[in-house]
Amino acid sequence: MTALVTAVHSEVLDLLGADPVPDPFALVDAVVTRREPLLGPAARRQVVDDVLARISGLGALETLFADRSVTEVMVNGPDAVYVERQGVLERTEVRLETAELDRLVERVVAPTGRRVDRSSPWADGRLLDGSRVNVVVPPIAVDGPCITIRRFGSVRFGIDDMASPAVATLLHHIVQLRCNVVVSGGTGSGKTTLLGALAGAVDPAERLVSVEDAAELSLDATHVVRLEARPPNCEGVGEVTVRDLVRNSLRMRPDRIIVGEVRGAEAFDMLQALNTGHDGSLSTCHANSADDALQRLANMVLLAVPGLPATVAETMVAGSVDLIVHMTRTGVSRGVSDVLEVRPVGESPAYRPLVSDGVVLDAGEPSDGRRWGR
Repeated sequence: MTALVTAVHSEVLDLLGADPVPDPFALVDAVVTRREPLLGPAARRQVVDDVLARISGLGALETLFADRSVTEVMVNGPDAVYVERQGVLERTEVRLETAELDRLVERVVAPTGRRVDRSSPWADGRLLDGSRVNVVVPPIAVDGPCITIRRFGSVRFGIDDMASPAVATLLHHIVQLRCNVVVSGGTGSGKTTLLGALAGAVDPAERLVSVEDAAELSLDATHVVRLEARPPNCEGVGEVTVRDLVRNSLRMRPDRIIVGEVRGAEAFDMLQALNTGHDGSLSTCHANSADDALQRLANMVLLAVPGLPATVAETMVAGSVDLIVHMTRTGVSRGVSDVLEVRPVGESPAYRPLVSDGVVLDAGEPSDGRRWGR
């Protein structure tokens, strides 16, 4: 059956290229019927669906995405396709021919406005359904093109779904007090999910402006403006960076600014925004622990202002961020493990743990008598 699908696919591509038709289904069905007139209705329909998936969908990967329990699909070259189900990686029986994989890369990348070739061998973006996609091709990918697609489910999670009742109560309190919060954690720990949950607890009357490299946040809020970065075009012009968008968001009358993830110099502009009256803003960053997130933020500020003394960068972080909420992943379980209150500049110690290993240590007000938030 695979040989028939490949043969029909090749013929249909030639026919579509020569004379595009309004109904690809009818064309594919006619080719299949001519090639295999004795094929039963069910088998013929399956071949037609497989060919159409190769033409306009994700080809052999379509069957994987039909399974709603699949949260991530990883193509490691033609002969190795993995999926993640409930936090567990599994190798599938799917195999892709080299030519089919090359066509799949083109179809995945085209809607994102990006391009991948030897001069630009990787790309990030999102598919039409909101899934996040990363593509890496040779010569960077030694064993052939690699595609990683992370699916974002239609179900929105609330704060109560991401933490124990006591921790969830604290987080709700943090949002109501308009604290500036950075959610930290490793890859796949649930940072983006918690960020969306925290944003969902914001007063519906507030105006949120979100900034992302590739839009993936699903915000359950009434008044949201979503901004997405743009890479340079083939001529190397037209790039709009996250840093550009953070600066522009200040002119859009936000009540809160949400930066999907700070990875570099944009941290400087975000922290400046937090210091100019935009209380209650939210962001995420990769870090191994909550206190490590503070150091990473300071290092990112130094990327934006080379030569700036490290103590100045650390002071800027301490003067802008109120709390670090750290996410951890254990097997299939993701949740809030730690919450650190960042103490005011000059205070010792520099931070105070409010939650450790998922247990609330101190849910009271800050020891210096100020409320959370600035």
